[in-house]
Amino acid sequence: MLCYFAPMEGLTGSIFRKIHHEMFPGVDTYFTPFLSPTQNHKFTARDLREVLPEENDSAHTVPQLLCKSAEDFLWATEELRAFGFTEVNLNAGCPSGTVITKGKGSGLLGDLPRYEAFLQGIFEKVQMPVSIKTRIGLKDAESWEQLCELYNRFPISELTIHPRTRVEYYSGAIHKDAFSYAYDTLQMPLCYNGELRTVNDLHALESRYPNLHAAMIGRGLIANPALVREYRGGKPLEKEELRVFHDALFEAFTAKFGAGVAMFRMRELWVCFRMAFADCENMAIKLSHSKTADDLLFWANRIFEECSLIR
Repeated sequence: MLCYFAPMEGLTGSIFRKIHHEMFPGVDTYFTPFLSPTQNHKFTARDLREVLPEENDSAHTVPQLLCKSAEDFLWATEELRAFGFTEVNLNAGCPSGTVITKGKGSGLLGDLPRYEAFLQGIFEKVQMPVSIKTRIGLKDAESWEQLCELYNRFPISELTIHPRTRVEYYSGAIHKDAFSYAYDTLQMPLCYNGELRTVNDLHALESRYPNLHAAMIGRGLIANPALVREYRGGKPLEKEELRVFHDALFEAFTAKFGAGVAMFRMRELWVCFRMAFADCENMAIKLSHSKTADDLLFWANRIFEECSLIR
């Protein structure tokens, strides 16, 4: 089973991906946080930081596109092909309210005829493989079987399924029956995404779905950046490794964006890092209220020095 690093807005940008790949090699594919092509067909400076060749010169990386226009999607794929990318991923899963109101992300799932026309427009002309990351519905999962029928009509290179609806965001029980239905009926390679935190989670997934092509891991792979290594028989994460990884990220963010932006980015990453530690809740809360880089580093050092990793 292949292991992918999920795209996470504000967290898994090009700096993060490069440092993670150097320190914890083994992830088969990284996905960029979504790029949103505009009607004037220009990439923003933020988008270019994710896709310029010099930012993606080591790990295998797939750009993820967030749009609802086949014309915009096709323009972006040609630009990305010029940068050297050989495949793209369509985001049909983002649950953000601002994304949904624009009819993008999981907002695509609310109007299946329009979604079908969009996919038709893509696959009639696209010149590279297209994978899709999807949820199982917008407000509920009643249309999931119909959505699976729709996906089966197109040459999708791989379908990543997060088995929740848009309204469930990232909480509540996973709809395991919905993923099992897809596993039994869909004709393209499948990737599972959702609540994969431990090696046991990965082994259980592989046991339940022995022909599953891939697993996409997000927060669990930030909390334990050695998770894929451990899943494949390597040594478990050591606290000093995590500390070196943390400090390398902070230094790289500071060099690129300044200490203030670095503090905010690390504070977001600590939402996941704190999952790796036992008995750190009070200090993690204080870290989350940091106003300066010095504050953040003070509480981060306290956690590394005084708290143990969860095994």
